[in-house]
Amino acid sequence: MAASLVGGAFLSSFVNVLFDRLSDPGIINLIQGKKLSEKMIQRFKTILNAAEALLNDAERRQIREGPVKVWLDDLKDALYEADDFLDEIATKAATQKDPPGNFLSRFLNMQDREMVARMEDVIGRLESIVNQKDTLGLKEIPMENMSWRTPSTSLVKESDIYGRDEDREALVKLLLGDANDGDVSVIPIVGMGGIGKTTLAQLVYNDDQVQQKFKLKAWVCVGEEFNVLKVTTTIVEKATSRSCNMYDLDSIQLHLKNELAGKEFFLVLDDLWSNNYDFWKCFLTPFQVGSARVKVLVTTRDHRIASMVKTIPTHNLSLLDDNQCWSVFAKHAFLPADSRDLSSLEKVGKEIVKKCKGLPLVAQTLGGLLRTKDTVKEWNDVLKSEIWEFSQEESGILPALRISYHYLPSHLKRCFVYCSLYPKDYVFKRDELILLWMAEDLLQQPKSRSILEEVGHKYFNDLVARSFFQPSNNAFEDSFVMHDLIHDLATFYGEKFFVRTFELQSVAKHDTKTRHLSYDPFDNDSVLKMLEACDSLSHVRTLCQIRKAFYRSDRQKIDPCHLLAQLMSSRILIFKSFEIGSLPDSICELIHLRYLDLSQTSVITLPESLSNLYNLQTLKLENCFKLKRLPSRMQDLVNLRHLGIKGTPIEEMPKGMSKLKDLQFLSNYRVGKHEENGIGELGELAHLHGSLCIENLENVNNSGEASNAKMDEKTHLNILQLSWSSIEESGVCNSQTEKEVLDKLHPHKDLKELSICGYRGTMFPDWVGQSSYHKMTKLQLSGCRNCWVLPPSLGQLPSLVDLSLGEFDMVKKIGGEFYKADGTHHQETPFRSLKSLSFYDMGCWEEWESFECGDDDHAPFPQLVMLRIWDCPKLRGDLPTFLPSLKTLYISGCSELGCYLPRAPIIRSLEIRGKQEARMRELSLSMLETLHVNGDHRVEYVLDAITHTQPTSLTELGISNCSSAISIAGDSLPPSLRCLYIRDCKNVEFPMQHQQHHSLYSLGRENLTSLEDVAQLQSLKYLWVFKCPKLEIVRLPPSLIDLRIAECPLLGERILKKDPEIWPSISHIPEIQVDLKRIGNDSTS
Repeated sequence: MAASLVGGAFLSSFVNVLFDRLSDPGIINLIQGKKLSEKMIQRFKTILNAAEALLNDAERRQIREGPVKVWLDDLKDALYEADDFLDEIATKAATQKDPPGNFLSRFLNMQDREMVARMEDVIGRLESIVNQKDTLGLKEIPMENMSWRTPSTSLVKESDIYGRDEDREALVKLLLGDANDGDVSVIPIVGMGGIGKTTLAQLVYNDDQVQQKFKLKAWVCVGEEFNVLKVTTTIVEKATSRSCNMYDLDSIQLHLKNELAGKEFFLVLDDLWSNNYDFWKCFLTPFQVGSARVKVLVTTRDHRIASMVKTIPTHNLSLLDDNQCWSVFAKHAFLPADSRDLSSLEKVGKEIVKKCKGLPLVAQTLGGLLRTKDTVKEWNDVLKSEIWEFSQEESGILPALRISYHYLPSHLKRCFVYCSLYPKDYVFKRDELILLWMAEDLLQQPKSRSILEEVGHKYFNDLVARSFFQPSNNAFEDSFVMHDLIHDLATFYGEKFFVRTFELQSVAKHDTKTRHLSYDPFDNDSVLKMLEACDSLSHVRTLCQIRKAFYRSDRQKIDPCHLLAQLMSSRILIFKSFEIGSLPDSICELIHLRYLDLSQTSVITLPESLSNLYNLQTLKLENCFKLKRLPSRMQDLVNLRHLGIKGTPIEEMPKGMSKLKDLQFLSNYRVGKHEENGIGELGELAHLHGSLCIENLENVNNSGEASNAKMDEKTHLNILQLSWSSIEESGVCNSQTEKEVLDKLHPHKDLKELSICGYRGTMFPDWVGQSSYHKMTKLQLSGCRNCWVLPPSLGQLPSLVDLSLGEFDMVKKIGGEFYKADGTHHQETPFRSLKSLSFYDMGCWEEWESFECGDDDHAPFPQLVMLRIWDCPKLRGDLPTFLPSLKTLYISGCSELGCYLPRAPIIRSLEIRGKQEARMRELSLSMLETLHVNGDHRVEYVLDAITHTQPTSLTELGISNCSSAISIAGDSLPPSLRCLYIRDCKNVEFPMQHQQHHSLYSLGRENLTSLEDVAQLQSLKYLWVFKCPKLEIVRLPPSLIDLRIAECPLLGERILKKDPEIWPSISHIPEIQVDLKRIGNDSTS
């Protein structure tokens, strides 16, 4: 019983794409009944079969044998050519207007002889390449495993290991404890190749405490083939210290169970690759049915395997930092009594270590490589070299990573190598990459009810699980990066065919086989190289945009007419942010085009011929501020799956959008005034996924029209926005009709986010806010100016995290119904999941009724983190009294609010702005980081509290509108303070003492007569000075990068004139403004 891991040659899935094309019914219809063409198709299939049979051998040998690598590249180039040809035939077959027989007669007779000749050329080229197999010695072999690798052992030299002490302690603690209730505990260690999983397992295996606890231990290096019989036999031999002469699994498992009975046993399974759950359960049986207490440590590169085997949480192994990597590197690079020039070598070595990007295997390998190299030049050569340029004998880095690539299925190899278009450290988004894969035909056609996008998600998740992609550290969801060495691997396998123009020294560097280009639109040199490459290459498939450089206004222009003429084979064109006013009618000749992105361009009109792009799947037109209309025949884009027009002022949708049956994503739909572009057109778009914003709902005349949209049947939508134009724009309305329309637009119960903007009724229908929307996490209601009451029971939405309510002109009171509905049935703590609550622009709101409950434990908002209220001028009365989780409180423009602020024991940010009388009590300063207050009472309270408490976390303090005479010593301000703003506080004195405020980098002051104190703040970068009528001389710290002056007439005039007495002392500051006017550093202002 064994589970073998089987990968696939890179080109195998490409060959399968061609087979699928040759089986296309359209092509079959074209050749039906014509023996000549049938023979030609058979020749085509035969040569593809012959080529595929050689791929495993060629892929294995390409690393060491240059001629084989050349052969593979020639074959790949020929397959690209064949794919272009067959895609063209399939497209013509699908779009031809004549009956098949008529088209066929032309195709096979005089008028289309050129196409027949092209087929002969394609087949002939493939046959010529395959016929070189004997010269190269290529033969048909199965996909081999990589069992030539040296198996790991349990032995380790601890003095060579750095940076794993915390990992070791955590795992030892788990092994010594009783983390799992069952008798078998399985702890997976997961990480990419070369990160040190085996080394960590060795450290744990040989730990003194582990040795004492487990008298019986076994170490098994599993590898790619998980043979249950072989592994169990090895465990028996290790546990008994005797050879095992049994040969059937039943006997061996019984023997193992008896040997371990009543004992504690520790097992390490190193380098597990198999995700066969049945084999895993079979393997565990003797440990589960016996009386032994067994702990198993598994190392693997695959997160899916870790999820399959774990009984307690996975230990994800992190990268080493540069200092730890340096320790590993130095251990192997330098001899104990080294006679080399160590100081010079160390300087280069520190830079080399940065290439390791946290992988100890790389640090060890590069250190060993340099151990015998004596000169700085040799070390610099290694610094400037790419990892893949080292021979396999010199470096084990790529072989270690190549194993992961080797065992990828063929379709995943193509998807992974496609990512070589990205530069190192580039953060890419999952959904965008999947659309690119789809446009390149890298996704296999789904066999069940799933869709192509779901296939893409599976591929992507597989690559994440195998550590090819890693979640990025930024705040955006679904953003990922590749480790530098994984990126090197993709580059190695994608060379010649995938080119990053921003890294080319010259355009001559690209190969004639290049099919895929990436460029940076904000790097003029990159754009020029892209344009030159397109001029010299007639078969570019991809123009992918990568934004690396900063935005620049003097960007390189492109001529779309000329460029499109060079890109007749293109599948993907991304022209985002270019100054393109229009596209030529000839765009319809790009019959292969599947992905077109014109977002953020200045395009004014789109040609009607765009609707002839039969294969177009993705059309992005977001933030095209001059574009008012879409082509009238959009309905002809029958393969369109993704249409993004967010931020583009389309006046109304074209007619017949309901015919786009394959549409999976539609960012916005603007309801027209006619039936052909009304809301009913959405009814047939049953497969919409993700988010949808429906605008101009005032054009829906009645509930019947609304029900035709079938919103409750669109079960794949997660986010829905319903928007009406402003009441002023849309005129008089019937409140009851409005309510009935909204009632018929109710979405399915699993919706996650809902926004209703500009609703014109006086009351909401019952479904809005119903607790049956159990997955809703975000709700925004805004601009509903006729509504006099909020939807009831919002507090009973069980998963609601973010609630925003604004622009309700008629609401005067928020009462008990806000928290829960009337009724006697059991109801949960109101707003039990809510973390963010905002009220804004509610001009008539007077009262927020508190919720009556017996104790704090059942009070509403137990998890509320952020409360914001602004521009509610009539609000008075009480706020919630106790908010145990509140970290941010913002109140502005609530002039009549005179209550006490809520008790908030862990508050981090408090901002009270504008004229209001809200009072403070029990303010906890210990954790406060940001504090802005105004008014005599609050400023006095805060400054007194700061003086007596000395908060240690406060980094930003702002006070305003205080007429009281207050003097506070500079050393009373906390040393942690980095930003200080004082405004409209004429009688507040704040002497600055630079020794106390070395960390202050932003300061705003008024009513100053001198800046002597400010000049002592050597870390200051931003300075705002306002309302200083007597100030005319400045002496400022050299660290300043931003100076803003307002209402300082004497000083402002001197700066505007660049007075030679003061200008030399401030001219180095990059940003200077006087009364909002920017002052340049040259001779003009």
